[in-house]
Amino acid sequence: MTIDFCTAAVHAGYDRAANARAATVPIYASAAFDMESAEHGDALSAGTAEGFSYSRVANPTVDALERRIAALEGGVAAVAVASGMAAVSFALLCAAEGGGRIISPTNLYGASVDAMESFFPAFGIHTDFVADINDLAQVEARIGPDTRAIYAETVANPSTDVTDVDALADLAHRHGIPLIVDNTVPTPYLFRPIEHGADIVVHSTTKGITGHGNAVGGVVVDAGRFDWTNGRFPQFTTPELVVSDERAGIEHSFASRYGNEAFIRRVRIKYLRTFGAVPSPFNAYLSLVGLETLPQRVARQAASAQRIAAHLLDVPHVTRVNHSALGLTGQRDLVRRDFPQGVGQILSFTVDGDDSNVRRILDGVRLFSYIPNIGDARSLIVDPARITHREVPAAYRLAAGVTDNLIRLSIGLEDPDDLIADLDQAIAGAY
Repeated sequence: MTIDFCTAAVHAGYDRAANARAATVPIYASAAFDMESAEHGDALSAGTAEGFSYSRVANPTVDALERRIAALEGGVAAVAVASGMAAVSFALLCAAEGGGRIISPTNLYGASVDAMESFFPAFGIHTDFVADINDLAQVEARIGPDTRAIYAETVANPSTDVTDVDALADLAHRHGIPLIVDNTVPTPYLFRPIEHGADIVVHSTTKGITGHGNAVGGVVVDAGRFDWTNGRFPQFTTPELVVSDERAGIEHSFASRYGNEAFIRRVRIKYLRTFGAVPSPFNAYLSLVGLETLPQRVARQAASAQRIAAHLLDVPHVTRVNHSALGLTGQRDLVRRDFPQGVGQILSFTVDGDDSNVRRILDGVRLFSYIPNIGDARSLIVDPARITHREVPAAYRLAAGVTDNLIRLSIGLEDPDDLIADLDQAIAGAY
C-alpha cells in the first residue's frame, strides 16, 4: 500500500507485532542478542539470515530508524551512524576507497571541507574543489579516470544556495560516477534527492530529522541504482572474506553477494562494524520521535524563515540577506521547480560595522540561543566564520560568502513576530 509522507514519518519501518505490540519503537538497550541456536548464529554471522546479534552491527531500535528514513528518502536501505560527519566520511571514503578523487563545491559545512582538504588525503583520497557545483562545464572538466564521486549539499549552509541535482546526476552518470548529496538542511520533507537522480544521500540526523537538539546522529541512504561494477570501484568486485564462506569454498565480493545493495552493505559491514561509529538505541529512539512531527515542524520553520528573511531586507544595518526562497538570485527558477515548499529553516545575513557589532547582536538577542546547530525547535544564532566554518581556508570561506560580518539563523517553532522583534531590538542595540 502506498502511503503519504506524513503517514510514513509516523509508521514506516516498524512492525508492532514483532515488538510486543508496543505503540512506539522500544529502546533496545542491549549490547548483544541471543542467537537462539548454533545454526542460526552461523547464518547471522555469515549474513545469510536477517536478525540481530551485536549492536555494533545492528540493533532493533536503530533498525527501525534506518528503515523509516530509507522509506522517507525512497532508498533501498540505510545505515544509521553516530554523527552526521560519520555519515559524510563513511559515504565518501567508501566510494573513493583505495585512492581516488572527489569533486565538490567549496560552500560546504566547515567540517566537511576540513575533512576533504586536510584529512582524507592521508588516506589517498583527494578533492577537486569547484567554485560553483551547478557550473556543469567546470565540474566536467575536473572528471578524470580516478574520479570516484561528485559530492554536494542539496541546500548549502549558510548561503542556502541550492544544487541542481537532476543536472549534476545526469553528468555524473554519463561518466560512470555516483552523485552523493547531503540533504540535511531541507530534510526529505522538502526535497527527495533520489527522485532527482542522486545515488547516495547522507544526513546529520542531529538537525531537522531529530528536531529538538537532543541527540547526535547521522545516516547514509542508498538509492540502490548505481552500477558499482563498472570498473572504477574495485572495492566492490574484489572477493572479501567477510562476505564469503571460506569453509564451503564459496567466494564473494560485495557486488556478487549483495547486488544493488553492495554500497550500503559495505558501509555497514566494513565501516560501521570496523570503525564503530554506532548510534545509541536511545539516540535512535529520539530521532524516531522527532521524525513523527518532521512534516509539521519543517513546514512551519521554512515558512517562518522565509518571512523573517524578507523582513531583514528592510532592517537598518543589514547589508545582505541570504535565503534562496526569496527569489532574489539567479536560482529563482531552480528553487521554484525543486523547492516549492521552501528551502528550509536557515538563513544568513551580513551587517555593516565590524566584528564588535556582530558580537553585540549575538549577545543582544533574547529568544535566539547562541548555538552551532540547526534544525532545532528553538531558534538559534551563530557567527559562522568564527564557529562552524572556522577550519575552512580563508579563500574558500570568503568565496562562499562566509565573512566576519555574516550571521546565520536557524529558525525554530516560536512565533515569527516574536523572533522578528528580538532581531530588531538586538540589531538596533548593536549600533
